[in-house]
Amino acid sequence: MRKNVLGTPEKPRLCVYKSLKQIYAQLVDDRGDRTITGVSSLTPAVKAQIKPKDSKSVVSKKVGIYLAVKAKELGIVTVVFDRNRYPYHGRVKSLAEGTREGGIVF
Repeated sequence: MRKNVLGTPEKPRLCVYKSLKQIYAQLVDDRGDRTITGVSSLTPAVKAQIKPKDSKSVVSKKVGIYLAVKAKELGIVTVVFDRNRYPYHGRVKSLAEGTREGGIVF
């Protein structure tokens, strides 16, 4: 799938990775071969918002919202979504919805 999805400096690729307990999201510029920014459930600002009883989907949504805030600070409004072989449901869908709530367009 990654050969079909390409990020540029104006419209970077939003790459998602999830482990059993954490979720990670990065904005990647494939033309410049660099990561613009990244957020995970271990980021201190996100970790401070997470309550002990929050489900993984709720945590993913908070990661998406914080990613949108960081992207807007960098002047990024549109992205290409790379779900990285994961089906579009559960935590991946929650992260995407949180990013959209933050004002980022896919």
